[in-house]
Amino acid sequence: MHNNVRPENMARIEDFAQAQAFIDEQIAAVREQVGSKKVLLALSGGVDSSVVAALLIKAIGKQLVCVHVNHGLLRKGEPEQVIRVFREEMDANLIYVDATDRFLDLLAGVSDPETKRKIIGAEFINVFAEEAAKLEGISFLAQGTIYPDILESDGVKAHHNVGGLPEDMDFELVEPVKLLYKDEVRVVGEALGLPRNMVYRQPFPGPGLGVRCLGAITRDRLHALREADAILREEFDKNGLAGKVWQYFVAIPDMKSVGVKDGKRYEGWPAIIRAVNTTDAMTATIEQIPYPLLHHLTERITHEVPGINRVLLDLTPKPTGTIEWE
Repeated sequence: MHNNVRPENMARIEDFAQAQAFIDEQIAAVREQVGSKKVLLALSGGVDSSVVAALLIKAIGKQLVCVHVNHGLLRKGEPEQVIRVFREEMDANLIYVDATDRFLDLLAGVSDPETKRKIIGAEFINVFAEEAAKLEGISFLAQGTIYPDILESDGVKAHHNVGGLPEDMDFELVEPVKLLYKDEVRVVGEALGLPRNMVYRQPFPGPGLGVRCLGAITRDRLHALREADAILREEFDKNGLAGKVWQYFVAIPDMKSVGVKDGKRYEGWPAIIRAVNTTDAMTATIEQIPYPLLHHLTERITHEVPGINRVLLDLTPKPTGTIEWE
């Protein structure tokens, strides 16, 4: 499995036994490739990088150096989960970098979505490269490339999997799941003992909440977004929708409307709920959310999240609307 073409006779990984066989095979392959040298991995906490981290920890232990960069645009509880699962439970060699201020300072006043994406992507690479430069004896770079990435591009994802590192950082790649589809990666993740909510976490864009805090990102609106999104995820979990809906999130626009609180008028932001189903992300349909749940979500978000005074539901399929707002 050292080229980028999935063999026609490669069986789909659908159960624990197949996953275990794949893990054993990859552990042997990684040990042969790496020997006694060190491997560097950008660990986002997403499905692919988490599965690669767990697999490599099994294969080479402390020879793997994981770098988790918190750009301040992750969902509530995500950096803490990465530290708990990998450092505390798996005893990983994990470097945690809280670069929140660095990213938010660069993004201050920037409203153009494409510019925001470029700033986040470039700064992620800068932070990761700085951390890599502090380390000695790194010979390999592990990436969470999966088979659809290879089919869609040249096999190197932008920014999330650090495709654009400086040229003087010349590493050989370790890509143990590059011939797997996403559903297979999840089965392998479960077999490796990763938490189910990490393995089945919904797709999350590389720029994170940066493309859901619409327009120029402010810290107060970002905080409101993170809290409202956490309530949405909690209620979807409780009500059995988490496994039924492909992607669901909150977006908060850079606009205010008048509301009433404690008998007084005040201005607050609207929280926009988006819940879609798709098989390929090229088209998407809208999930039917029961009205009692929508009322409950509205009650919780407007009462528990400072600054939000309305809850809206986005009913637009793709096409005409993209899944993300920005």
